[in-house]
Amino acid sequence: MTIATMRTSLTSDDIRRLVRGDSPEMRANAAHKICRRIDTTDLSPEDQESARQILDMMCADAAVLVRRALAVTLRNSPKLPRDIALKLAKDIDVIAVPVLKNSPVITDEDLVEIVLSGSSEKQVAIAQRPTLGEGLTEVIALYGSKESVEAASLNEGAAFSDDAFAGVLKRFSNDNDVKSALISRTTLPMHVTEKLVNLVTGELFDRLVNTHELPPQLAIEIASGARERATLDLVEQAGLSTDPERFVQQLALNGRLTPSVIMRALCLGHMGFVEHALAELGGVPRNKAWLMIHDAGTLGLKTIFERAGLPSGMFTAFRLAIDIFHKTEMDGGARDKERFRQKMVERVLTQFQAIPRADLEYLLDKLDALDEARSTGAIAAA
Repeated sequence: MTIATMRTSLTSDDIRRLVRGDSPEMRANAAHKICRRIDTTDLSPEDQESARQILDMMCADAAVLVRRALAVTLRNSPKLPRDIALKLAKDIDVIAVPVLKNSPVITDEDLVEIVLSGSSEKQVAIAQRPTLGEGLTEVIALYGSKESVEAASLNEGAAFSDDAFAGVLKRFSNDNDVKSALISRTTLPMHVTEKLVNLVTGELFDRLVNTHELPPQLAIEIASGARERATLDLVEQAGLSTDPERFVQQLALNGRLTPSVIMRALCLGHMGFVEHALAELGGVPRNKAWLMIHDAGTLGLKTIFERAGLPSGMFTAFRLAIDIFHKTEMDGGARDKERFRQKMVERVLTQFQAIPRADLEYLLDKLDALDEARSTGAIAAA
């Protein structure tokens, strides 16, 4: 093999150490330097072929250190030839994992084959890739080890099809680790949440019903105590709903759209819920309710308030909370929605005393919870 053409881009000393190094450590160090140079240098077509030959030589080295140096150094590189990447991906786990987890040159078809034939460690590495297409995720869900399914469930970049969710729930219906990983996802389809409700208990159940959208009737049943285990905050659940109008309608049909619930939602800054609620109770379209609620004067708000049948004694506090909402702005930064709600609760508590005692106690509990969440976030950030 000739390496003369590489000398314009790589030092002859490094190449000599790679070929003739007496120890694996010397060859691994040379391999690392050469791989870094290949990854960061624009090579001519002739040099690219020579580089491929040198990489192939590293890939065939008997020393694990040399092959791992190659795998780790070029794990993210588009310059790693696909055939060499596949050889590394089928090597022992310590060499394969960096490539399987990161390499952009390996296709989903390649990865599916490895999931079906590889070790659990390799499956986990694939499940942790930045993005997984639905087909690859489905193969992991249906055939992967528990650890790989858990890793894919925790991976927000993994696209789950309905079949993948169904496969996970069927295979791991009794495994709390996998179910916890599913519940940790930012969003879950409503039908998946509904199935999980019947598969989890205790802390997992509480996390599920309070962080994921439930079918409206199911949410009402849980909040009404028709199901055991947890009490659901309907205001928070309404905030998760992708169809808030239907959710509010279900609350009204079940007698759960009470003045107290609406006031709680307002004091927590869930204005969309309040608008839908007053529209439903007042028998007007939501856009009209919006205009009346946010009228610069007080006539529109008072009119929709009375049409909704809310207690007249609550109007002063209600109007003040609306004013606070208009004067409170999101800052546009990370977690700004939480800070907005924190400000809403604090200002409501400090600026009026007309709120019913039960609602005041509820808000104080919420304020404590928000303070705890904020402290936890600050500690985690530190």
